[in-house]
Amino acid sequence: MLPLTLRSPVASDTSSVEDPVRATLRRPITIGGTQVLPAGTVVTGHVTDAARSARVKGRGRVAFRFNRIDLPGDGGQMPIRTGTVTRIAPGTKKQDAAKIGVGAAGGAIVGGIVGGGDGAAKGAAVGGGAGTAVVLATRGKEVRLGAGAPVSVRLTAPLTVRVR
Repeated sequence: MLPLTLRSPVASDTSSVEDPVRATLRRPITIGGTQVLPAGTVVTGHVTDAARSARVKGRGRVAFRFNRIDLPGDGGQMPIRTGTVTRIAPGTKKQDAAKIGVGAAGGAIVGGIVGGGDGAAKGAAVGGGAGTAVVLATRGKEVRLGAGAPVSVRLTAPLTVRVR
């Protein structure tokens, strides 16, 4: 596992596939008591998937992976293969239901005051419809990982590093 700190922001609503992603190691990697990669080592990669949240269905998501590491000193850059980091926005079903319920309750109260029991039923229907319209017109939450966000990624292929 590589504990990383993002240096490039990624987001479901602003990133595109193939956008570059840059991160640094949060702490040194040691094997058998020997430090093989110091904290701050740079890794680079790209966005592999980005989708903005939809209005009714479809949560925002962003995914990226790393494919190069900048070895310390004169080590140069080496190719690496990592797993994909994927983040999906939380669902909004509860909030959507609350918006519809509040609209229906508000409509029932106003309708009850204006037209009695029959008005309350009509007001609830109108208010519920208005709440539904708000839900249909509103996009869900987005995924945003800013510079400085911690992520961890697993190497999927061995990496050989020469140490002195």
